Amino acid sequence: MFSNPKSKTKTALYALGLREAARAIHKGDLSSEDFTRALFDRIKAHEEGVQAFQWIDPSRALDLACRADERRRSGAPPGPLHGIGVGIKDIIETRDIPTTMGSPIYEGFIPESSATVVRRLETAGAFVLGKTVTSEFAFFTPGKTRNPWNQDHTPGGSSSGSAAAVAMGFVPAAIGTQTNGSVIRPAAFCGVVGYKPTAGLIPLDGIHPFSPSLDQVGVFARSVPDAAFLAAVLEKRDPYPASGSKNSVICGDVAPMACPPRLAAVRSPVWHLADQNTRDHFLALVERLRAAGATVEERELPRAFKQAHAVHRTIMYAEGAKGFAELQRHHRRRISPRLNGLIDEGLGIGQSVLARDLAQRDQLSGDMDIFLSEFDAAITPPATGQAPADLTQTGDPAFCTIWSLCGVPAVTIPAGEGPQGLPLGLQLIGKRLADWRLLSIAKWCDEAIGWSKRIVS
Repeated sequence: MFSNPKSKTKTALYALGLREAARAIHKGDLSSEDFTRALFDRIKAHEEGVQAFQWIDPSRALDLACRADERRRSGAPPGPLHGIGVGIKDIIETRDIPTTMGSPIYEGFIPESSATVVRRLETAGAFVLGKTVTSEFAFFTPGKTRNPWNQDHTPGGSSSGSAAAVAMGFVPAAIGTQTNGSVIRPAAFCGVVGYKPTAGLIPLDGIHPFSPSLDQVGVFARSVPDAAFLAAVLEKRDPYPASGSKNSVICGDVAPMACPPRLAAVRSPVWHLADQNTRDHFLALVERLRAAGATVEERELPRAFKQAHAVHRTIMYAEGAKGFAELQRHHRRRISPRLNGLIDEGLGIGQSVLARDLAQRDQLSGDMDIFLSEFDAAITPPATGQAPADLTQTGDPAFCTIWSLCGVPAVTIPAGEGPQGLPLGLQLIGKRLADWRLLSIAKWCDEAIGWSKRIVS
């Protein structure tokens, strides 16, 4: 147990948030070794059921934790994430650690260098605690991970293991990616915070590409400030500037709101796909935010967005097919029917059609900027319902598609539970390159809603 001297409360070590653990290690109130051992005790007790990790090596992680403790005792200046083990999605390359892409084709592949995001984590003092399960090449065919709240249900995907590991208390934070709904949806299904920054803020070097025009990095944590803290490290160049630097769009210290936000409650063109409980829950959240002081106006997106899902599909399938065509030629039988279907369909999309839809994407992005200019943020459900009781799929990403297409920042926060006791979330969407503002709004909404369940007991 960890005793917080300010609040005079005790918290199980595995349940410590990212910033709380980092502060305690930095001050010497907690050793990285003790924290890491507590995480592995938790993993030993629950990993067999949840199966969040594709690769994990306790002895390696504990050795790195001990080295971090020795460095701190030597007086060397610690980084902001000194001694913290983080989960890394298994499409992100890690030097001397297997990276399988969720596919048997890459079994035994060990990269010689790490992705930029991993190097930035390590520069900040963190280390790779384990590689988290991804669906096959970050598409729809799921891996072995189960939802920690109910193991008969999907955790979502494609960042399945990252979301589940944070919800189960295996790691205080994890990294994932999103091309359609692969951060926001699993975070919502697993009852944690998922944050996808403005497209392009976090580099994709060393991450297996799917659709270069749509691929984005995201993070998982159990609070909005923790998610911001991690993402700010990933955004910054080495050496990283101070938090709140003018060079940073993501502020690691989430500022409080000076006044309640003005929000657009957006049902979007896929509102009909949401189940009735999700619709009722969303409308109840709107009323709760209004009661807390927010101005919430129900708005529809411009008519042009009725084509957004088709535009996203064209780009993702055409670019995905181009990237996977060579792999399919050599390994078609080792690729799932779902991914083979995408490749086959995508190869039939002509370059002129792709160019047309990329131009349409740019137009929709401009339209989104205009729409959001009237509000501090938009809110919408993050998924069509609670996590499905189906381990052969990862759920419908439809409520994430438009925001991924336009490259605007999005955050999902835990906001209740469905009829089967699984988490439901609230998704917030902000203006492009105003991530610092969106994170403040998300924190305000999180506190106004007050849903505290975000780690499985």
